[in-house]
Amino acid sequence: MTGDGDRGMPDPGSGLEQEQSRLLRKALHHAGIRHGDLWLRYFSIGGTVGEYEVDAYIQSLMSLPPDQRDLIAHAANELIDEFPPLPRAPYLEDLIQ
Repeated sequence: MTGDGDRGMPDPGSGLEQEQSRLLRKALHHAGIRHGDLWLRYFSIGGTVGEYEVDAYIQSLMSLPPDQRDLIAHAANELIDEFPPLPRAPYLEDLIQ
């Protein structure tokens, strides 16, 4: 990889980075997770980027190194997994049992 992966410097897969942040933003919106809550979880699992930078990344205003982007995604997925599953429609046999 060229460069040293500093914050703010796009990586060779910057199109993928845009897609990653877009889908993260969509998942956060759908789950109702606030950026501050995401940052707190991200930081608690070893994230090194500040809250301002994470917010800017989520809004596709700033580039982050791939390892930090994946850690943010991991934090988001942990928070999403904490929500109870949505109720499912029962089949008839579910009601009979």
